[in-house]
Amino acid sequence: MARCSWSASDAEYRRYHDEEWGREQRDSRALYEKLCLEGFQAGLSWITILRRRPAFREVFHGFDVEAVASMTEDDVERLLQDARIIRHRGKITATISNARAVLALDVPLNDLMWSFAPAATDHRRPRAWSEVPAVTAESTALSKELRRRGLRFVGPTTMYALMQATGMVDDHFEGCFRA
Repeated sequence: MARCSWSASDAEYRRYHDEEWGREQRDSRALYEKLCLEGFQAGLSWITILRRRPAFREVFHGFDVEAVASMTEDDVERLLQDARIIRHRGKITATISNARAVLALDVPLNDLMWSFAPAATDHRRPRAWSEVPAVTAESTALSKELRRRGLRFVGPTTMYALMQATGMVDDHFEGCFRA
């Protein structure tokens, strides 16, 4: 079965590619999880995040926005000692402050995020990573809007990765069985 070349190196990558990546995701809780995990991924490989995702889900209450928003500095200190996750104070505190910002939104997170999805007709199927942009006008606009609303670790590159992961754009390579 033909797949995007990036997914061939690891069984966890293959499962993620085959079952999740690029599938339309419109659930606000799932989008908040992706937003957080993409933020934790900054500067690291995605496989590192995938392998630690069960622990992230555990320590961040299944990414329940209200539960995460209620976390305290004591929780941050505890998480900084948990070797199962990425122990980066800024990313941990951003996850908590982002939950608070999501609760303060005047529109559901899924509606806000999907309002920046490009029209499907505006996107050409790539043949290789060299044809995949790191940033688009839409990911830049989404980043600016989320930052304006108080969210952190939501840069344009991170937001494009989120758009790919959640099906806002389809960057499965030409010839991939998911294309």
